[in-house]
Amino acid sequence: MENKTLLSVKNLRTWFELRRLGFIKVGNVKAVDGVSFELSEGEAIAVVGESGCGKSTLARTIMGLYPPTDGEISFNGFTVDAKSKIDFKAYRRNVGFVQQDPYGALPPFMTLRRILEEPMLINGITDKEEMRKRIAQALTELKLSPVDDYLQKFPHMLSGGQQQRVVIARAKILEPRLIVADEPVSMLDASVRVEILQLLKRLQETYNIGVIYITHDLSTVRYFAERIFVMYAANLVEQAPVKTLIHNPLHPYTQALLEAISDPDSKNAQTYRKVPPGEPPSLLNPPTGCRFHPRCTHRIDGLCNIEEPPNFEVESKHRVMCWLYKDSKVSKTVTEANVS
Repeated sequence: MENKTLLSVKNLRTWFELRRLGFIKVGNVKAVDGVSFELSEGEAIAVVGESGCGKSTLARTIMGLYPPTDGEISFNGFTVDAKSKIDFKAYRRNVGFVQQDPYGALPPFMTLRRILEEPMLINGITDKEEMRKRIAQALTELKLSPVDDYLQKFPHMLSGGQQQRVVIARAKILEPRLIVADEPVSMLDASVRVEILQLLKRLQETYNIGVIYITHDLSTVRYFAERIFVMYAANLVEQAPVKTLIHNPLHPYTQALLEAISDPDSKNAQTYRKVPPGEPPSLLNPPTGCRFHPRCTHRIDGLCNIEEPPNFEVESKHRVMCWLYKDSKVSKTVTEANVS
């Protein structure tokens, strides 16, 4: 029996108007442009891609920090609408956020007790005993114990790994059903990264929390997520279960990402890596057709540079935006009404 759909995103667009001198409109930066996917209860997905592809904007739009230009976001069957203040506040209470920079995410003038009390006070949890229990449980689960030794500390008195544990504790304190983690380990020492991801994974499994893990590091994804969404130039160009995508990447960009993963074997240090030519396109004026075609060595002239490819489902739960698979006997076009 499949888990119930927790989050549904359909044809989501987030564009930012760009002006010169404050009043001359130059155009729109298309940071997220036609993204669709679904997330089940308790599922962890990873959104991967190089810097500037739009993955952080996607995360912030889902959380309601950026208003969507177009499209629809549904949470637990209800449409998310920022104009409905009561419903939107209830939605935000159910979505935790783990930022990339733990020190920048924590107010330096507050103690850990005050930092963890604040989201509860904002959301109407004022019973002191209830607050104490939640704080103690969160810090214990994140291995910040004895709890009393940490409550009166300020963020600068903690290591980077401890700061990130506090950020995760704050994201979890309201018992959310979804956590968005934006590059949660990229600013930590390599020795701490695995432990932080393990703690986050344990919380996900214990409380059946859906997780959207934003990262550019494919090497950590296979140990955390169940599905991978590859993002390039504001589009999700490939979606697949982790093992399927790692062993059978279809999109040329996904193949390039996997090729770029560092190899710990020193014998392969001098091995030539295939890197796609050129640079990522401007999201102000993205290329016509497939956005990867100017860098793609497999492009079909007269098609890839003219018409944007739809989502082809090449096999079960494996979708790819690439014209190379338009004639595949097992492929089918996925419509916006069928993104599950």
